[in-house]
Amino acid sequence: MTRSELVSWIAGQSRFLDQSLVDDALQELLQYIADSLRQGHRIEIRGFGSFSLRHRRARVARNPKTGVEFRTKEKYIPHFKPGKALRDEVNAVYLREKKGG
Repeated sequence: MTRSELVSWIAGQSRFLDQSLVDDALQELLQYIADSLRQGHRIEIRGFGSFSLRHRRARVARNPKTGVEFRTKEKYIPHFKPGKALRDEVNAVYLREKKGG
C-alpha cells in the first residue's frame, strides 16, 4: 500500500475527514517519529509496535562482484519491532489462509 492509498482509505472510512486533513495528520505523525528517532528516543505504539535505533559498528565488507574489501562506517539504523497484537493478528490471517479456510 502506498502513502496515497493509505490516505484515501482512511479518508474513505469517515465522511467527516477529507484527504488533505488525513494527509496532513499522517505527515505530522511520520515527522514526529523521524524527529524522535533523530533525537535518540524510542517510540512505542501499544498494540502496533515500536520504533528504535540499532547501532551498526564499522566493519570490513567485501564487494561480492569484484571481491574488493572496503571499510564501512559505524551508523545507526531505524528499526521497527511489531507488537504482540499485530503479530498475532497477522499470523491468524495467514495461518487461516494456509489451512484453506
